[in-house]
Amino acid sequence: MPLDLTLATMSNGPAAIGRAEGRAVFVPYTIPGETVRVELNEEKPGYARARLLEVLTPSPERAPAPCPHFGPEACGGCHWQHMSYPAQLKYKQQIVADQLARIGGIAAPNVLPAAPGADPFHYRNHVQFSQTAEGKLGFMSASSNTVLPISECPIARPEIMSVFAQLDLEKVDADRVSLRVGGDGEVMLIFESETGEPPDVELDLPISVASVDRQGNAFTLVGDDHLVQEIKGRPFRVSAGSFFQVNAAMARTLVDVALDALALRGGETVLDLYCGVGLFSAFIAPLAGRVIGVESAPSAVADAAANLDEFDNVELYESSVELAMSHLINSHTPTPSRIVLDPPRAGCDKRVIEHLLALAAPRLVYVSCDPATLARDAKRLIAGGYRLVSAQPLDMFPQTHHVETVALFER
Repeated sequence: MPLDLTLATMSNGPAAIGRAEGRAVFVPYTIPGETVRVELNEEKPGYARARLLEVLTPSPERAPAPCPHFGPEACGGCHWQHMSYPAQLKYKQQIVADQLARIGGIAAPNVLPAAPGADPFHYRNHVQFSQTAEGKLGFMSASSNTVLPISECPIARPEIMSVFAQLDLEKVDADRVSLRVGGDGEVMLIFESETGEPPDVELDLPISVASVDRQGNAFTLVGDDHLVQEIKGRPFRVSAGSFFQVNAAMARTLVDVALDALALRGGETVLDLYCGVGLFSAFIAPLAGRVIGVESAPSAVADAAANLDEFDNVELYESSVELAMSHLINSHTPTPSRIVLDPPRAGCDKRVIEHLLALAAPRLVYVSCDPATLARDAKRLIAGGYRLVSAQPLDMFPQTHHVETVALFER
């Protein structure tokens, strides 16, 4: 039965929230302040999820979506193309503040206005596709587990979509097919699978081709085994199996914000946890006395070793963060005066938080891609003697609800 609903707030996700019969109702593709007609499609004791049928009273923040694949029955990649860009930034700031208050228990957290993306479109340098049964490349549908073939993607870099338009693949034995582009415009086609066994394909394109297994080990089939990304005038080697920020333009802002938060004066010992290919370490090393980087992915460590080779004051550990921190504590390594960490979406294991509290660095910079896990970890850090000084949201992922945050903690 259709239900008319007025929406009040934005969730930490793609949906706005209204209330009906005493419970929260989550409605994707809507905006707080709108009155909408919906149909409940999932009901729980404390909340429900609904499908949008009609916008009865649209918000002034509503905007036409430029992508033909956007919408409730279409591609699930973008969540907020129906919203003006200033509104996206406003709600991202609100989401971070709400999560820190509700989950973190922080009264009136100091959340700064979200830093805008350099371009709200054409920013993704890494796009992962699924395949239909016929081999067509596309994205998972927003409303089902089916793959929606696509003809365009306005948030992808133009170089990626140019190659995409020329690809004519048969169905391949791979979990995902990715296209990545480097700072110089070079494109790499990557087949991702459990074993990394390369599929039997024929291509006549001037691109590199690789296959990657679940552990991130890459096997080069054609061309180079890595791309080069340039951040703040500095080149970074990024192998097919290594993570790198998908928005290179905003990665520059991310580095600047993190460096400002670290407030290095010279001579400090800095611990860079989940350091990846060395993005932060490369800019910390010229300012610090000693940098200790920790990363568990072998391909990223190999890239970091190449990217940081010029620095004599950088040490790299290929290890889980938990194990490396335990070693540093037990070996009585001098306590770092600064720590920067960039954990995965799941945030930090409890043991990592315990080690951070044991090290008790005066200043800690936490880079997060999920406000909820940031808030959970912030609560633990605050209970252990830290205070949250500020949280700076950055719009690394325009047109989606995802938000990067740089949080500064001090003892």
